[in-house]
Amino acid sequence: MMRSFFQREQPQDIAALALRVGLGVVFVIGGWSKLSQLLDPQRAEAIVATYIGGKGYINGFFQDYLFTGALGSVLSPWLFLTSLSAFELVAGFMLVAGVLVRPLAIVWGLLLWTFVIALPVNTVAGGDPGLTHTAPALLVQVGDVALSGLFFALYNLGSGSYSLDKRSPGGAHHRVPWSAERWDRLGLLVRLSVALPLLVGGLFHGLPYIKTYAMPALPLLAVGALLAAGVVSRAAGAAVAAIMVIFMIGKLDFDSTLIANLNSFKREFAFVAAGAVLAWLGGGKLFAVPLSFRRKSAAPVAI
Repeated sequence: MMRSFFQREQPQDIAALALRVGLGVVFVIGGWSKLSQLLDPQRAEAIVATYIGGKGYINGFFQDYLFTGALGSVLSPWLFLTSLSAFELVAGFMLVAGVLVRPLAIVWGLLLWTFVIALPVNTVAGGDPGLTHTAPALLVQVGDVALSGLFFALYNLGSGSYSLDKRSPGGAHHRVPWSAERWDRLGLLVRLSVALPLLVGGLFHGLPYIKTYAMPALPLLAVGALLAAGVVSRAAGAAVAAIMVIFMIGKLDFDSTLIANLNSFKREFAFVAAGAVLAWLGGGKLFAVPLSFRRKSAAPVAI
């Protein structure tokens, strides 16, 4: 059955299916986790304080912009977080089901960058990591930057197999024909998106708030460099999936609830999916080191 599926479906549609489910699961978990706390009177105040605190995700500039003046008269931190979490949950289910995939991919591909812009940081020498983030926001939120890249790849791939978009009356518009040249470009985007958090985790290993996936710096740097260079992309993609699965297993806490466990490694579901896609299709030939080397070596030698 699985073999017939791979024979019947276009490679690009299967890649889109994997990415959209992986990304959708991230938002289902995130939205579910936050909403379950925000809608609980006993926990709502604590999660709001977490998000608007020094180590949260909304800096003073954004708090002043959102919650003061005319806008602040109708928008409270609780309402803002609840609305965003509800949209996150609904969007996650829509991605998994394959509904309005391309519009959602554009929205989230851009929206994820606001988390970088809004992160409270203090990079002054001697800053207290216990009070706020002391690394640049781009490094702390590099996982969201990577997810943004995967969303833009998904936009170009289309809705993929088993999507409700393709079953709609205009479903033909969601079918993108497969070509190796097209995957060269999209494979580059996917492999660079996945490489970025690994390279940051390796280069800035040990700094506060830098995610290292419970791995030493060297393996992260090695796999990230292989992906960035387009060298043995299939093996590197499989390594990414393995790193993420090992990290997820290590994060399991049997004293916590299911949603708390899932929320502790939600982004990694998308990286497992992206790693699996790279392991299957490779990372494309565009800007791949072996391709450049072969071209140079094939040049005629003057006598």
